[in-house]
Amino acid sequence: MLGPQVSDRPPAANEAALVVLVPEVESLVGKFRLAHDPSAALGVPAHVTINYPFVPSTRDGAELDKKLGKLFGEVAPFDFSFRRIGRFPHQLYLPPEPAAPFRQLIERVAAAFPESPPYGGIYHDVVPHLTVADSEDEAVLDWVEAELAPLLKLRLPVQSRADKVWLIDNSSGRWQHRSAFPLRAG
Repeated sequence: MLGPQVSDRPPAANEAALVVLVPEVESLVGKFRLAHDPSAALGVPAHVTINYPFVPSTRDGAELDKKLGKLFGEVAPFDFSFRRIGRFPHQLYLPPEPAAPFRQLIERVAAAFPESPPYGGIYHDVVPHLTVADSEDEAVLDWVEAELAPLLKLRLPVQSRADKVWLIDNSSGRWQHRSAFPLRAG
């Protein structure tokens, strides 16, 4: 058992997101995410969010793919790692280091798609992160952190490379990969 379960929140229909997938941490945080991050239960793998909700969505088809391909094709792939646990109110996460390349991707998308500010514009400063648990119950987050800390001590740092950004959506009721946009410049 992974401790108290996060309450199920109804997913919004027809949402999209731009994300950098991080399969290297799935074996480390996957069971915690599945139990305590509603997006994981709906098919979202471990990731760092670049833009959510991505307003243009997948309905814009080939033109959107072309614009995103050009936007991300001007960015060089980069290496990053996870070295520690971080905490927001109601969320336990892993911060990628360095964070600057993720911030640059977030800012590029926000500039190219001003109608789609990250997180709907509710945060003044967007902190790149990989969500491990999401709960309004601080005891749940304390429990997950206590369970995860010894594993992290043994396995961190986890190294990864951002070489593409994925457009994912939940138009089918579960999150699915729609398009991948390689990072190429350099």
